Amino acid sequence: PQNSFCDPNTGELYVPGAEKDMERISSFILNNIKKINKIHVTLDCHHYYDIAHPGFWRNSEGKNPDAFTIISHNDIVNGVWFPVFMQLPGISNSREYVKDYTLKLEKSGKYPLCIWPPHCLIGTHGNGVYPCLCAALTEWERVNKNNVDYVSKGSAITTEHYSAVKAEVPDPNDPSTQLNTRLIKTLMESDAIYIAGEAGSHCVKNTVEDIAEGFGDDSYVKKMILLTDGVSPVISPYVDFPQIQNQFIESMRKRGMQVGKTVDII
Repeated sequence: PQNSFCDPNTGELYVPGAEKDMERISSFILNNIKKINKIHVTLDCHHYYDIAHPGFWRNSEGKNPDAFTIISHNDIVNGVWFPVFMQLPGISNSREYVKDYTLKLEKSGKYPLCIWPPHCLIGTHGNGVYPCLCAALTEWERVNKNNVDYVSKGSAITTEHYSAVKAEVPDPNDPSTQLNTRLIKTLMESDAIYIAGEAGSHCVKNTVEDIAEGFGDDSYVKKMILLTDGVSPVISPYVDFPQIQNQFIESMRKRGMQVGKTVDII
């Protein structure tokens, strides 16, 4: 629910309709303020140099890729794109690493490596929670004498981190990229789990799917309720992301996930 995705004026990766989603989610929280026992807010927390940002890469002419460029394993093998760093944290040969990384991504069958505009950079306006939701969260904290659980993800620069609970290619030496068992255990103990945010085609989709896998038992999936009027997909001329969101919702419904609206009262 961050400004990079939700602010139509400044959002580097604005998701059309996200600001309205945030208004509806805020109303949902305020209308159910004493019935919601815990709120978990997942936050993209990226560095400027990140494997999915333009500055990380260059071509033979020294130019960075444009946003939304897809970098394939073959592109690296054929010398179309190179990492700008010879070495990376804990990695002695960056080119061999990205060659192996993109191969693992493509074998996973999820997403190829997509270069996004730098977004949710730590310490910037884009990293902050959209104002109306931020206000609702603060009011929930005040009324319930409880703190929101802010879950940071995406700070590891050598792997993409769509899901809030696991990186696309986890690093065995970096716990922040591995499965967030603490959050999953907390959710398993919940009676109902209401889900909303951006984007339904990416972070929400992957987070829900990874949480469901982390449950290890689809009886827990029945506790999940997706607020469909609080979720929107990325819009791109290259990929039908709304269809990806729809397919995700239908697939999870078959596993037991419920759907609802933000106007519903718990």
